[in-house]
Parts: sequence; C-alpha cells; structure tokens
Amino acid sequence: MAILAAGVGFSIRAGILGDWGREFGFTQTELGQITGGGLLGFGIIILLGALIADAVGYGRLMIFAFIIHLLSAVLTLAATPIYKAAGKDAAYWCLYIGMFLFAIGNGVAEAVVNPLVATLFPKNKTHYLNILHAGWPGGLILGGICSFLMVGKVKWEIQMMLFMIPVVIYGVMCLGQLFPKSEAKTHGVSYGEMLAEFAQPVLILLLIIHALVGYVELGTDSWISNITGNILASPQKGLMLFIYTSALMFTLRFFAGPIVHKISPLGLLFVCSIFAAVGLTMLGSAVTGAMLVVAATVYGIGKTFFWPTMLGVVSERFPKGGAITIGAVGGIGMLSAGLLGGPGLGYKQDYYASNRLKETNPALYDQYKSPSQNKFLFFPTIQGLDGTKVAAVRTKPADQRLPDDKLVHDADIYGGRTALKVTAAVPAVMAVLYLLLIFYFKAKGGYKQVHIEGTGKEAKEVATV
Repeated sequence: MAILAAGVGFSIRAGILGDWGREFGFTQTELGQITGGGLLGFGIIILLGALIADAVGYGRLMIFAFIIHLLSAVLTLAATPIYKAAGKDAAYWCLYIGMFLFAIGNGVAEAVVNPLVATLFPKNKTHYLNILHAGWPGGLILGGICSFLMVGKVKWEIQMMLFMIPVVIYGVMCLGQLFPKSEAKTHGVSYGEMLAEFAQPVLILLLIIHALVGYVELGTDSWISNITGNILASPQKGLMLFIYTSALMFTLRFFAGPIVHKISPLGLLFVCSIFAAVGLTMLGSAVTGAMLVVAATVYGIGKTFFWPTMLGVVSERFPKGGAITIGAVGGIGMLSAGLLGGPGLGYKQDYYASNRLKETNPALYDQYKSPSQNKFLFFPTIQGLDGTKVAAVRTKPADQRLPDDKLVHDADIYGGRTALKVTAAVPAVMAVLYLLLIFYFKAKGGYKQVHIEGTGKEAKEVATV
C-alpha cells in the first residue's frame, strides 16, 4: 500500500503538469524542476532512513511517513491561493516544497519496505522485491485512470488528493504490527561493517548504474504522458498510453523469479537495457498512434525490471550492508531522477523546442519565449517557451491553427521527440555496464547469491552453492 500510494501520487502529478503549466505559466524546465523536487526528497530520505531504520524501528518510521504525506497534501493544495496572493514564484516554491515533502514520505516508506521484504524472503529476494514493487505500476494505473477520467473536468487539487486514500490505508495497517530487523542486524553485523561494504568496486559500479536507472526510468516517466499526449494531440490518449505501459509493468513484475532463474538478474537487466534504448528511440520517432503503441510496449518491457532487480542484486551480493546498502541504491536512483532526470528532460524539451522555433521564425520565438531563463548543470542558459502560451496552441483543434500556431506546435512536438531520442543513450550505456558485470562474474564462476553465516565478529558472507 505504501508503494501504491507513491505510484498514485506520481501518476496523477504527471497527468496535471499541463494544468500547472497553463494555470501558473511554467516552462517545461520549471515543471521538470518541480517533478524533480518530488524525487529529490525521496532519494535523500531513503539514504538517511536506511541508516536509522533498525535503530528507530520500522513501525515508527511508517507512522512518520504518514504524517509527512499529510503535510505534503496541505502545502500542494495551497498553490492556487498563494499564486493569487503572491504570484508565480511563490506558487512554484509552494509546489516544489509540497512535492519535496511528498517524496520524503515516499522515501521513509521505501527505506522500510525494501529491507523488510529482503529479510522476510532471504532466499528469493529478487523475485519478491519485484512483486513488492508491482505496487508502483499498480499505483500508476490507478492514478492514470483517475487522471484520464478527471483531466479537463475536475480541478487538479481534487485529483492530487486521491493519493491520500492508500496513505490512510497503510497508516491504519501499520498500527499494532511487529516488524523484524534486517538480516545484517539479526546476525550482529556492526554499522562499521555495513559501511565497509561500500569499499567494494562492484557495489560502487552498481550505484553508478542505478543512478542511470533513476534518470531513465523515473525521469522519463515524469514526462512520458505529457510528451506522448502532445504528440497525439490529446492528453487523455497520452495518459492511456501511460496506463498501458504501467499495466504491462505490473503484470511482468510477478514473473521476475522464473526469468532470473533462467538468465540471472544481470542477464535480465542487460536485456531490459536494450529494450529501453530501442523503445525510447522509437517513441521519439513514431509518427502514428499505432507506432507509438508499439514503441511504448518495447519501452515498457525495458523499464519493467530495472528498479526492483537492482535492489535484489545489491541485497543478494552484499547482505552485510543490511538496510544501508539497499537504501543507498534506492536513494542514489531517486537523487538522480530528482536532480537530473526530471529537470534534464524538461530542459532538453525547452532547448530543442526553443531552438527549433528560433531557427524557423525568430520573431515568433520572441513572442512565445518565457520571460524567465533556465539552466541545467553546465549546459547553456536558455529561454524556453511560455507554458501558458504554448498550452493555448496545444488545445486548438488542428484545423483551426494559424500558420504561426503550426510553427509553435511543430517546435513543441520536436522538443519532446528529440528529448526522448537523446535519452535513449542512457540505457545504451547501462547495457554496456551490465555486460561488463556479466563477464566479470562469469570469470569468477558465475553470479551467485550470498548469505550471512555466524554472528557478531564471526559473521561472514558465504555464496550459495
């Protein structure tokens, strides 16, 4: 239920980005920064929560997550009156902090549930972590359906509140429950020994790869329904495509166990990387609805197993790290998605769209450019297109668009398409890194799951025969 709540909130937020852009005049970069805030806090708190999970107690942390989720809802819903009272910048920070708090609630919950499932199923971690994280696409489906039925008909504030339903349910479920400690804590592994796991090069490489996972999976998912909705000239159709890929992910995650027994977790991750790279390239190139569905299917298969299987690999290979190592992986992924993925894809859309319009009609670009400038990392400072003005063009029927409208619309679509195609390079790099790990383990006799034997100073990691 906790993972489901995060998925519902994430999905609904993706569906109302257009509302925020239209109501508050945000550029794509600014919207990307807000969605990034909804992931950044997630990453930070997973890291911190993992360090204190066993000491504080899983039950207490889940109640804390509930309180933070409640506060995030209050602040997010205040955006419209704050905008009317203090303007665009104040609304931006209201939404950003609201999303940041939402992410903190999600992060606290995930700092609990990942090591909890690894502890409850020590000999089948990857399979059950995939089943646990089926709650994520389950939430995406529910949130997506709600958005499909409500976007353009119901105020965005009402839509955003729906994530509180599973939040209340998990809060009630946690009352009076007893939670176990992690495998490492049960075997008396000290914090020093847990932290010593980070000296291992393979773990460091896995953390780097998971940063790429966060960028390509969650960063892209923050935008995918918005981009495809623009391509299809229908936000509802974009949401339906998002719901479809989420349903695909939800179903496939229940079959991770049999797959990894056949080709190993790393083999599965390698294949998924190829599918993701091809799928994103196809999404950026598709020109018809049917081609978009095919492309979304390929991409959906690719992204399905990344997150939970990476958690499984780290948990299986580095059990002495306990909640800390598995929390670090989730934290790095979320930090990457928040700092790089959401803002990066927003920046790329602004960059390519504004440059396209500037090249085709400089005077028209001057009319549609945002009054604010945006920057991402070391890339050039740009002035993207004004969200309110572009939204007015998007909502016009194709046969009613003037020549200038068509130029703006074409630039807008070009920005989204190109951003997806450029992002395809990320899973391509991941595929190379997974292949290197496959060769590494093959040279050492093959990938094997590791367990802890003994307690205290006698505790040691032993590979499964």
